[in-house]
Amino acid sequence: MSGYLDHLAVERGLSKHTLESYRRDLDRYQIVLETAGMRQLTEVTVRHIEDFVATLREGDAEHVRLATSSVARAVIALRGLHRFALREGWTSSDAAAEISPPTIPRRLPKAISVSEVEQLLAAASDDPLGLRDRALLELLYGTGARISEAVGLAVDDLDTDAELLRLHGKGNKTRVVPLGSYAASAIDAYLVRSRPGLASRGKGSPALFLGARGTPLSRQGAWLILRTLGERAGLPPLSPHTLRHSFATHLLDGGADVRVVQELLGHASVTTTQVYTLVTVERLREVYAASHPRALRA
Repeated sequence: MSGYLDHLAVERGLSKHTLESYRRDLDRYQIVLETAGMRQLTEVTVRHIEDFVATLREGDAEHVRLATSSVARAVIALRGLHRFALREGWTSSDAAAEISPPTIPRRLPKAISVSEVEQLLAAASDDPLGLRDRALLELLYGTGARISEAVGLAVDDLDTDAELLRLHGKGNKTRVVPLGSYAASAIDAYLVRSRPGLASRGKGSPALFLGARGTPLSRQGAWLILRTLGERAGLPPLSPHTLRHSFATHLLDGGADVRVVQELLGHASVTTTQVYTLVTVERLREVYAASHPRALRA
């Protein structure tokens, strides 16, 4: 199975986070097969895979039942494994070809309001770490970048004069996005008043965002910043994608074309972006129900 994961990392360019999730799913799959006495994928039948998927759905003595999204991810991982094994000549048939991942209920992205974004940004302090935190959050909200993209930035990816930013997204795809004057100003303040001091504690990392020890800020560290400032601002629990969702929703609320938002977010398909249009429809419905004299029955 390691050969398949190497293929995903090198040829498909999947993120480290996705690869780790696939590894866990496939490790569990391998244990189940070995427990059943199977050492080769050639011994696996459709029934074996169906039983494994049922175990994921229902749980067992050692594992809780997985969410539908996690089951779907595991099915995609093992389907890819069997397809890869057939292509490499490890097996003569694909036992997983007829296995489909479960349909994931569509959930509307959770966005916070513009005033709540302002509360969040105001929660950052004016000390060196606070300047970094505000710059990070302004960048996330001002560009719609994923947290992993933000912490992967180098100083050279910035052009604050032109207010442009080069993001490195999924599958090693690069896109250039507008930075916005508020984000550019916050980043300038961080670069002048904060980053030099943080950098002096480390080994001269080119990363834009640095931790307290001068090493590159991690994805988990960025998530902790978001969560901590959200609690300080009195907001409900925030996810790593909260500001990205808010960025897209507020653009569409302001009249932006969905194709433009697709490009800014780095979505391969406009279908992925269109879920945000449902958020704005819900918002329109709420405003209509609260404002129109004949929207609701007495």
